[in-house]
Amino acid sequence: MNPVCQLLVFTLDEQRFALQLKDVVRAVRMVEITPLPKAPEIVLGAITVQGTIVPVLDMRRRLGLAHRTPELGDHLLIARTSRRTVALVADTVDSLIEREHETIVAPASIVPGMEYVTGVTRLDDGLVFIHDLDSFLSLEEEQTLEASLAL
Repeated sequence: MNPVCQLLVFTLDEQRFALQLKDVVRAVRMVEITPLPKAPEIVLGAITVQGTIVPVLDMRRRLGLAHRTPELGDHLLIARTSRRTVALVADTVDSLIEREHETIVAPASIVPGMEYVTGVTRLDDGLVFIHDLDSFLSLEEEQTLEASLAL
């Protein structure tokens, strides 16, 4: 029996991406995001989740997609990195899929330099890029975020 990887698939600008389900706490509808002074550019602001302040990261900026202000119909993916809980803005949350680890391809075999992606898998109608949340923030961004959250 092959172990499987459970993935939560979501979209940004009609492109599909995924997070490993083990890293996802929940998906919720968009709420008001409070700006964080002196936060890194990749941080849209913060929200409160069950009494905890959670930074909201702008995946569009990190992935080089066109900027778009979050809308009420968007979703927030609350997820855990090895260092903190974060929220990611998604246009839609599509599905939960399972893939055998052997069907997930290393990103460097497709396009070199995809540092925020841990793997790529195929669906019937296209590819899904699986994100590595631990590499999403640089060390400098992480330190700047810590300082802005301490204010």
